[in-house]
Amino acid sequence: MRAGFEVGQGALDLIQPHEQWNYNNTLGAYVTTTTTPTTSSSASGFSAYGSKPAVNLERPNELSEWVEHVTKTLIEDLPESTPEESFQTDANMPTYADVSPRMCETRPRKMARGDWSDEVRFGDQGNKGLSLIAVLFECAVAISVDNLGEAHRMVLELTQMASPYSPSCGERVVAYFAKAMASRVMNSWLGFCSPLTNHKLIHGGLQVFNNISPFVKFAHFTSNQAILEAFQRRDRVHILDLDIMQGLQWPALFHILATRIEGPPYVRMTGMGTSMELLVETGKQLSNFAKRLGMSFEFHPVAKKIGEVVDLSVLQIRRGDAIGIHWLQHSLYDATGTDWKTMRLLQELNPRIITLVEQDISHGGLFLDRFVSSLHYYSAIFDSLGAFLPIDDNNRHRVEHSLIHREINNILAVGGPGRSGDDKFRVWRSELGRNGFLQVPMSSNSLAQAQLILNMFPPTHGYNLVQEDGTLRLGWKETALYTASAWTCHVSR
Repeated sequence: MRAGFEVGQGALDLIQPHEQWNYNNTLGAYVTTTTTPTTSSSASGFSAYGSKPAVNLERPNELSEWVEHVTKTLIEDLPESTPEESFQTDANMPTYADVSPRMCETRPRKMARGDWSDEVRFGDQGNKGLSLIAVLFECAVAISVDNLGEAHRMVLELTQMASPYSPSCGERVVAYFAKAMASRVMNSWLGFCSPLTNHKLIHGGLQVFNNISPFVKFAHFTSNQAILEAFQRRDRVHILDLDIMQGLQWPALFHILATRIEGPPYVRMTGMGTSMELLVETGKQLSNFAKRLGMSFEFHPVAKKIGEVVDLSVLQIRRGDAIGIHWLQHSLYDATGTDWKTMRLLQELNPRIITLVEQDISHGGLFLDRFVSSLHYYSAIFDSLGAFLPIDDNNRHRVEHSLIHREINNILAVGGPGRSGDDKFRVWRSELGRNGFLQVPMSSNSLAQAQLILNMFPPTHGYNLVQEDGTLRLGWKETALYTASAWTCHVSR
């Protein structure tokens, strides 16, 4: 692998004007270096909680601190639970146990919605926001104990009070959570939920998110760097993308592979997804790009989830290929199926490298668990968007509506009371370690890549990058949002 590489304009010229994809922002960020940048956050990691903030809701970058304090106050006002009702957590998950060690799914009671205005000076807008959060939390507790009539009443109240187009980030968060909880109430009455997934709308939203925020680029480039290092001096490689979507991250990697000193490898790629039409289109785009680079390339579309694959021959695995698996986890929909089946197949594949990017949010457990976790998480996401994008920015609305709203809805509403019935791993990193995989520490080059990406997005002071326990973690302020890690099978190692 070359010690240093800069992408020149020639790489960008390979993209034809008539093509749908726009890789300018993607390729332009890919610079390999041996210099380790100074991170903007302490290496000790992220702290979920700090001291009580003095909040001014007119400043959007304080939303997550405000939600943190208000949620803590509301939780402390709940009655204590019995041990059998206690909120269960996984020791390896980013939890809120230090705030609510006794939080439970218990019968809701009315909360005084103005009691905190003297303790925290919110102002007029703050009082409205505080009232909204109080009603939202009451609604969550009502749903958790199947008091659906009361929950429905509060959902109607919230939808009348909160707008997704409000200048207040807090009100936007409440509006989208109210929509998700309305879906949850309806699903609980009906007993099921089978949402329609508009993949084209999601893919378009991801392209916009990739342009206005560093989170998608962080996932792509840190993973690409780990794969590049694992494929060093290998002349036949096979990349398996568990949810390829439009394949936005791969042209940058192709360009680096095509310019290796030892020459480009023969690249085989298996792209997985739910729409064969979209997979075929993605394959055509990637094949055209690889052809312009003069790189030998094959693409195999598989319209299945990895947890549904029974026969490995479906994945077109060939003896002698160095296998790399990429998995960008998200909350938009279930992309992989049953977790234990997915784990079993990963073991059978015996990959040289697995790159995993996880959202630091709980997808499983009790409803109140998911509600509190997602409320803190998405408050920080809205914070980061509202810190430098105008209130009426079309791209901001598009990301909030087509992506963030869908993620919140999937976490809180899809599946009704019983969810899918499958046990989901809370932290895949822990499960990989317990199932014979060895962690490959993210290198200094990966850290440098991530730092360069952050420098592309103002305000740089808001994003935090931490290298800890072999992982790279990207967050906003004090909240970790995405964690990237790399793994290998002990046999490959």
